[in-house]
Amino acid sequence: MRYNLGRFCVIATVSTLVLSGTAAMGVAQSRPAQPTSLYAPSALVLSVGKGSADEVTVQRAVTLSCAPRPQGTHPAPAAACSELRAVNGEFARLTTPRSPGKCTRQWDPVVLDVTGVWQGRSVSWSAGFGNACEMQASLGEGPVFAF
Repeated sequence: MRYNLGRFCVIATVSTLVLSGTAAMGVAQSRPAQPTSLYAPSALVLSVGKGSADEVTVQRAVTLSCAPRPQGTHPAPAAACSELRAVNGEFARLTTPRSPGKCTRQWDPVVLDVTGVWQGRSVSWSAGFGNACEMQASLGEGPVFAF
């Protein structure tokens, strides 16, 4: 009998604590999903690789995030973000078909690749060049792929 009375007291005490804790905290209500930032997400991975478009070996890669502030492993994130804003995230506008000028005609293909999100929209872009000299001639002095 004592065992049952002791057990009853423990159950009553635990129940009282649980119920009083719930009453003190109120009823949990779900809140609608809120954005974690005022800025649309912009997170990119930029890479330079050797090989053809279907079989690339990545040589260098960096990350770049432009919102809420420029950051990432890119050596000049502020300049790169500024250039991307100027072309509205259209990577094709960063390359210009130029005469290779002093470049040799050596076949050593190079591929630029960008994947991620730019101002809330998914991005997947790549461009191939005959060699690194042709790539540099096409990119000019732009900071986005200067890594």
